[in-house]
Amino acid sequence: MARARTNYVCGSCGYTSAKPLGRCPNCQAWNSFEEEVPAAATSSRGGAYGGVVGGKLTALSTVGRREEPRTSSGIPELDRVLGGGLVAGGVTLIGGEPGIGKSTLLLQVADRVAKLGGTVLYVAGEESLEQIRLRADRLGVALDGGADIQLTRDTRAEHVAALMSEHKPALCIVDSIQTVTVEGEGAPGGVAQVRDGTALLTRAAKETGTATVLVGHVTKDGTVAGPKVMEHIVDTTVFLETVGSFRLLRSVKNRFGQAGELGVFEMRGEGLIAIENPSAAFLAERPLDVPGSVVAATIDGQRPMLLEVQALASKTPYPNARRVVVGLDPRRVDVVLAVLERRLDLTLGGLDVYVNLAGGLKVPDPGLDLAIALAIYSAVVGRALPGNVAVFGEVGLAGEVRSTTGSIRRAEEARRAGYTRLIVPPGLDGHPDGVKSVEEAVAQVWQGRAAGSPGSGSRKPRAG
Repeated sequence: MARARTNYVCGSCGYTSAKPLGRCPNCQAWNSFEEEVPAAATSSRGGAYGGVVGGKLTALSTVGRREEPRTSSGIPELDRVLGGGLVAGGVTLIGGEPGIGKSTLLLQVADRVAKLGGTVLYVAGEESLEQIRLRADRLGVALDGGADIQLTRDTRAEHVAALMSEHKPALCIVDSIQTVTVEGEGAPGGVAQVRDGTALLTRAAKETGTATVLVGHVTKDGTVAGPKVMEHIVDTTVFLETVGSFRLLRSVKNRFGQAGELGVFEMRGEGLIAIENPSAAFLAERPLDVPGSVVAATIDGQRPMLLEVQALASKTPYPNARRVVVGLDPRRVDVVLAVLERRLDLTLGGLDVYVNLAGGLKVPDPGLDLAIALAIYSAVVGRALPGNVAVFGEVGLAGEVRSTTGSIRRAEEARRAGYTRLIVPPGLDGHPDGVKSVEEAVAQVWQGRAAGSPGSGSRKPRAG
């Protein structure tokens, strides 16, 4: 019998090597390899494939159609990200930085599901039961016998699966998957432990029809710690991230819905509160009648939102003018600056230009190009845009304004927020007179002054 060969697996990305390496060639992580002894290979006697007989085949045309039942989490923003709610038998992996609110959000979800009559199993791998009780009191979680949450500190995967099989809860929360152990697989948190623990709990969830949520640690790069295969095993992967005073829940994988959905929350004393109108929240502190401020209709993932693009131009005291960009793609801003100088004769060589996406978001959306152009133009010539104008569109090197993805949803979000004038690319339904170029956009914003007329920016702009 051949001796089992020892492999070394990267704990960050799952890369396998025959020997330990100081730095992973796949993800460039240092000192991330852990020893893993695979099971002994099957003997090849009895045939070319070890005497194994093939299993039963099923024709796709004979497979029935079944809609997976869903349970509402009680939090509309979370249901939106999950594609309509928690799926029976579905496994969701949620990642995020320490202290960002993962456990708080899941305890709120457990409370909502319990109030609807569902049994909830909470596996506490990192906190004592008393700590969870303290958080429950702070969040106002119901603790009556009819809507209670069952807790356990037992993190052995086989025991958790047995509890799921015995009680068949509507929801099982495992906080966190890095604390789950599988018998004979080494220390908790190792590559083999995390991978096999995820696989075992996923199999139990499918067999019992329990919606399961696994909390995962993240690395310094913001990805879920552990082997990459763990993200392939689960049905849904979501990340919780901080943006200013808000928390964004973003789905990056969803077998039961559309990936890229975004939910917005705010952390308060009573827990994570869903923000049903993110556009109003991000524009709440926008100053009015200030040059350089433009309302842009953008799409982050699959969600349309209105954000404020800000620009400031001032005389530079340095030999080379500065270009500072926050929250946007600096290369696209450079392209827009070149288009403004070339197509609108806007003199920018002696000006420091600062461009900011207010609110702390980072959105690499080409549809923000036109808003950036108008914000910079407004800042340079010192003229504010009207308060009822919203903008979106991609800007090409010839100064043309191109259509963008999700144009209809962007326009609907702008109208819903009360913006009656839209500066958009041509061809959008309801806006046959869309602008074809940056020059037309400037003329349409400040009606009565076409690009190139006195005061429109063809003159040398004043500093500040």
